[in-house]
Amino acid sequence: MTDTTAATAVHHEITVDVPQARAFALFTERFDDVKPRSHTLLEGLERSDLEPFVGGRLYDLGVDGSTLVWGTVVACEPPARLVFSWQLTPQFQVEADPSRFSEVEVRFVADGPGRTRVELDHRYLDRHGDGWESERDAVDHDAGWPLYLARFATVAAGRAVDAG
Repeated sequence: MTDTTAATAVHHEITVDVPQARAFALFTERFDDVKPRSHTLLEGLERSDLEPFVGGRLYDLGVDGSTLVWGTVVACEPPARLVFSWQLTPQFQVEADPSRFSEVEVRFVADGPGRTRVELDHRYLDRHGDGWESERDAVDHDAGWPLYLARFATVAAGRAVDAG
């Protein structure tokens, strides 16, 4: 990454003791466990879903039946790669203008027999306009992508994830 790109992106990674295809499947099929329950704009969260195909949605479903779409899958290449738009503003409200979406790429890299390195890059954060730095700092914080990856590691290890 160039210095400019690095300043407008965040990178996190984790290694889990599951094969690449299993890691990809767990991330997409168990996204409700990966995404912290507190990370929603809805009053009551029933579940969070990720539809693993190009054009698929990342959305929260409320206990009242409401749906909040906050991302769209732009690339899905099992078992190696998933890319989705991030459609939330620096104030964590839904963004309607596609030119102001950032992008999250998750790569699943085989790292020996039965191990996978999961690399997450959230880039183009400056597309969000004024205040984008606060959004970068929020997703880079321990309660942002590092928390998602830690929860994913718990799922991959076959342990129960707290409601968080």
